[in-house]
Amino acid sequence: MMPLLDIAIIALVASLIGLSKGGMGAVLVVLATPLLSQAMPVTDAISLTLPLLLIADAFALWMYRKTWDMYYIRLMLPAAVIGVIIGTALLASLPDLALRRILGIFTLAFVIYKVWIENRLGAAYAPKPWHGVLAGGASGLASALANNGAPPFTAYMLLQNLTPTAFVGTTTLFFAIVNALKLPGLIVASLFKFENLVSAWWAVPIIPIGVWTGRWIVTRIDKRAFERFILATLVVASLFLLLTAPPSR
Repeated sequence: MMPLLDIAIIALVASLIGLSKGGMGAVLVVLATPLLSQAMPVTDAISLTLPLLLIADAFALWMYRKTWDMYYIRLMLPAAVIGVIIGTALLASLPDLALRRILGIFTLAFVIYKVWIENRLGAAYAPKPWHGVLAGGASGLASALANNGAPPFTAYMLLQNLTPTAFVGTTTLFFAIVNALKLPGLIVASLFKFENLVSAWWAVPIIPIGVWTGRWIVTRIDKRAFERFILATLVVASLFLLLTAPPSR
């Protein structure tokens, strides 16, 4: 029988994934693999996280259908695909400590820009296409290496003038595609273990509940309050990336 602590951790991760996909910030997914690694080997944690994400993606895509902005998908996805390919090729051997630090600095810099320069000093952000390409590539690479693709994507999207629903819809479609692209690489690298998902089947019903709850909150939250929440989660994610070391594989 699975230990009670392991059951609690898996249930918590399923809830976080559901809430994240429901719109409460994709950076919540950053916590999934580290939490699961407390209950199982890191490779097993990676193996279990991805199918849970794919299940959540299916519910979220239906819930946020036709709300995404295809401009940002077309802008960011090609670079993300390249990032996923490179990240998958390096997954088995590359230490990701340096990547975590770079992502942490990158994310924190966007938060500082948004809060201080744009809001305090009145500077207007001038979007450039290469900004989106860079964020897409960084998200694909980090997602393939450590399920940490949310911070650069979220930081970039937060600088765009989108409603909360369009923000979440675009995030949902982008990461649904990225996660689907990661699965073949994990299978080839022998990191995907179907038996891990079978052993945690009982946690799957938690995911749609979390997705629905996240959606319920997003459709009722003020845009400024939503932005503050995302900024707060970005700060937490950046500090997590800057101050913690990745679990050994």
